[in-house]
Amino acid sequence: MAPDGTERHRPAPNSTVSHRMLTVQRGKMAGMSEPVPTVSVSDLPADAPMLDVRELDEWTAGHAPSARHLPMSELAGRVAEVPGDDPLYVVCRSGGRSARVVAYLSQQGFPAVNVAGGMQDWAAVGRDVITDDGSAPRIA
Repeated sequence: MAPDGTERHRPAPNSTVSHRMLTVQRGKMAGMSEPVPTVSVSDLPADAPMLDVRELDEWTAGHAPSARHLPMSELAGRVAEVPGDDPLYVVCRSGGRSARVVAYLSQQGFPAVNVAGGMQDWAAVGRDVITDDGSAPRIA
């Protein structure tokens, strides 16, 4: 265990990120009984398959160029639409909702990884943020 209360785990050898360390947070969030695999934005591969689980107004305000959108509030009814990427990086505004989604998706058999800090950290480290209508992007 690291001094910050996290444990370091390596993903399964057949994972596309087997060379990267993933951080598993020890704290539990509402609805979560197990720690979830988590990666920082700075360790996220540039071409990582991402699922953005923010609501439509947040997505419309600005999102990662390659992300696919499926709001957390609609996830249970649309789980068949979850991309089958291995691993699938899940992002929200700050990392809380995406951690809950990762816990849920993991229970469903998806190899999901939470993006710590969410789109706030994504934008803060200078990664591209776009809008579909060409307006100035922002993280809402």
